[in-house]
Amino acid sequence: MAIRLKNIYQETIVPKLMKQFEYTNIHQVPKLVKITVNRGLGEASQNAKALEASLSEIAVITGQKPVVTRAKKAIAGFKIREGMPVGVMVTLRSGKMYNFLDRLINLSLPRIRDFRGISPKSFDGRGNYTLGVREQLIFPEVEYDSIDQIRGMDISIITTAKTDEEGRALLKEMGMPFRNQ
Repeated sequence: MAIRLKNIYQETIVPKLMKQFEYTNIHQVPKLVKITVNRGLGEASQNAKALEASLSEIAVITGQKPVVTRAKKAIAGFKIREGMPVGVMVTLRSGKMYNFLDRLINLSLPRIRDFRGISPKSFDGRGNYTLGVREQLIFPEVEYDSIDQIRGMDISIITTAKTDEEGRALLKEMGMPFRNQ
């Protein structure tokens, strides 16, 4: 499955984008660099079970072991000390990245209730796209009975595109279901 999206990219998307943006060199065509999946866990400092559940869920969803992110400095108002776990994250590259993106576009996003497409405005100005997911149940790998609490996550798709227009064209060609304005 991971090979499928990469083959589509190389065989159909690259020539289309070269024609659309009038690139002279194949290396100017934007491509995916990495996908990061991140989940902030404010309650992890008090509740160790929340951290363990998130680690196993993100590992099942992405197929890769997540890293625990820790607080850089103490914040008394949030009862957080330096070094406490505050989230989990995974960086996906190459095969696992294409596999995850393929499953996200074709299986997970259509499972969102009342889904009308994702916002085309969440680009950062440099062609990278970030998507917030409200619940982990949209992923078919997660079993409903095994979760203790519904938690969301952020998915960032990092590309080599120079502008948002190029990044949007790349993701649209890959099948990302953008909402019409």
